[in-house]
Amino acid sequence: CNSTKPRSSSNNLINVDLSDQIKAATKENHFRAENTQLMLSYQKGQITLQQYKVLLFSLYEIYKALEEELDRNSSHPAVAPIYFPQELARLELLESDLEYFFGQDWEKRVIVPAATQRYKQRLRKIGQENPELLVAHAYTRYLGDLSGGQVLGKITQKSLGLSSKEGLSFFSFPGVSSPNRFKQLYRSRMNSVELTEEEKAAVLEEAVEAFELNIQVFDDLQKMLSIATETDQSRSDVGAARFTASPVLQLAVGLCVALATVGAAMYGM
Repeated sequence: CNSTKPRSSSNNLINVDLSDQIKAATKENHFRAENTQLMLSYQKGQITLQQYKVLLFSLYEIYKALEEELDRNSSHPAVAPIYFPQELARLELLESDLEYFFGQDWEKRVIVPAATQRYKQRLRKIGQENPELLVAHAYTRYLGDLSGGQVLGKITQKSLGLSSKEGLSFFSFPGVSSPNRFKQLYRSRMNSVELTEEEKAAVLEEAVEAFELNIQVFDDLQKMLSIATETDQSRSDVGAARFTASPVLQLAVGLCVALATVGAAMYGM
């Protein structure tokens, strides 16, 4: 995207919906995120149970930060219009999935990479200092989930050979009867948020940052995966190596899938 704008661009954008502006501002970042090998591998159904479990850990940390900050700022004039906890909240569903796979003491087993920590820290920072920027993250996360959730849920169920929906609660939205209608409502509410031109520009920058945080995670995980793969290959004399891959390798692959989910879901916004 060309960052150089004509002097009258702010006037030209006055009547353009915020949702459309975000889509335009993140077009290039969106393209980069959705055209990585990691995202494509998920769409091909190349996911294991071990990878999915680690994916849930990463998503849990991200949504815990996002939803706690949304809850804390629910009365903020920029957050209130797009605050739909009953319809959109993911945290309890993720907790249910984690308990299904790991048991009641699952919280003791949570492990995430530095990139996820950076994402979480960013959400905490803006929640405390600039709550209006939460609009950008909520929009990209929730509408992405609504758009790609059903498809990704089916891909995951088939890839893992699960006979029921247990362990796949994250992909369901029991409080939303029609995803398409709800997305229209959500965009309408978001577009109604009153922001100054400076605040609107900051929201657009934050939407770009959301994609960049994801791309940074891709880069970090690719490095981790490369190192872990070399380590695992050095132990190739162990017959069961593919089943006892190092925790670092399992973590890297699983979190690659986590970001693939983000990319694939965002594709449908």
